[in-house]
Amino acid sequence: MKHPASLTTRLTLLFVLVSSAVLIGLAWVLHAAVERHFVEMDRGILQSKVAVLERLLARPPAQEELPALQQSVDEMFRSDPGLQLFVETTGGSVLLSSAETAFPVERIRALGEGATPSVFSWEAGQSRYRGLVKRIEPELTGMDPLIVTAAINIDHHERFMDRYSRTLSVFIPIATLLSGLLGWWAARRGLSPLRLIQERAAAVTASQLSQRLPEDSVPRELTGLAHELNCMLDRLEEAFRRLSNFSSDLAHEMRTPVSNLLTQTQVVLSRSRSSREYQEVLASSAEELDRLSRMISDMLFLAKTDNGMSTPSTQELRLHEEIADLFEFYDALAEEEGITLSSSGKAVVRGNRLMLRRAFSNLLSNAIRHAEQGGDVVVSIDENTSTVSVCVENTGDRIPPEELPRIFDRFYRAEGARTRHQNSTGGLGLGLAITRAIVRAHGGDIRGSSSGGTTRFLVTLPRILNSPQQSLDT
Repeated sequence: MKHPASLTTRLTLLFVLVSSAVLIGLAWVLHAAVERHFVEMDRGILQSKVAVLERLLARPPAQEELPALQQSVDEMFRSDPGLQLFVETTGGSVLLSSAETAFPVERIRALGEGATPSVFSWEAGQSRYRGLVKRIEPELTGMDPLIVTAAINIDHHERFMDRYSRTLSVFIPIATLLSGLLGWWAARRGLSPLRLIQERAAAVTASQLSQRLPEDSVPRELTGLAHELNCMLDRLEEAFRRLSNFSSDLAHEMRTPVSNLLTQTQVVLSRSRSSREYQEVLASSAEELDRLSRMISDMLFLAKTDNGMSTPSTQELRLHEEIADLFEFYDALAEEEGITLSSSGKAVVRGNRLMLRRAFSNLLSNAIRHAEQGGDVVVSIDENTSTVSVCVENTGDRIPPEELPRIFDRFYRAEGARTRHQNSTGGLGLGLAITRAIVRAHGGDIRGSSSGGTTRFLVTLPRILNSPQQSLDT
């Protein structure tokens, strides 16, 4: 499998590409600026010379006066040996011409037809020239217009531009290489916090889940990432701790019935027994097996809810009717303990009947089991704007505050709440865990509190917003 390039490599290449583009663009701009400067400088020189010629040629000389004019012009421009002149009429008669330079006559005649001066360049032999062409209208009537061309040798300009281009062609690759090295160093230094996070993350193992990533020593852009990773490690540590506790609790809970079964079986097999003794041992074994079966069934149910089990076959449920049915089921047990059952309020929710019945049955069973002799178990149903609240409370021994956060843990049983039932079979410590799983599967939540001799469990479920209120009274 081909691995993608590292961030350092990508950033270095990006830095090289950007720096190369900037250097090449800057070199092109500078080259064009220098070239334009030379053109403007030559234009200024040529315009000044053409202005002098324009004054001299305002009244064109006769044919016999041309040599004297050529001599005067040569003496005037003696200080500019690189300056070349070419003057002809629009009829094609040449008045002045520099012998050293071959002027492009056809191009000059074409440019001379324009009303404004024109600058152009051309090659003649091994040299390059830049010229300015201007059309002059003589003062005398009947005379043909004159086309004046002044040119200057620009070989020194071309040599400078060649050296300039060669210098840039050497400088740009070297600058790009240096930029690449600088980019690599900056990328390595800038990504060093990621390597620190990697080292800290590599130190996190199953036995060292307390390791955390540094949030204060990383750049601001990585602070959020480090914080979220630390939150993830907190959740993993908590889940691992709960899983470890659950595994030990499960082994402890299953060890007792398995040990009882093994001991009873070994004792029975130690010698011959009567049929009655075998029946008693089998009945005891059936109780232990039933306890194991209920434990395994409850654990499978919790495993499904932990993996996002949805609530199947949901329907509208009248909570007050479901609570009334459960009261009928627990009425005999409550009467035996001298406990009074009462309820108030009405509400309709959507959910799975069997699952919600199991949740409220667990709460009622728990409340009756831990209520004081002759106490009360009260169920209050309250409908709010968007939720339905069901409060199950009983009078009796309170749950210590330090134990309240753990009452929904699997296999957890508060010691202080079982004093009145020490000799009973008791539960498996899964009832409240199953209740919370069912409530959360329905999009709700459950909280517990205990104070003033009263223990309360508050269940919150989503309300059916389009359910007519008057239907509760029918």
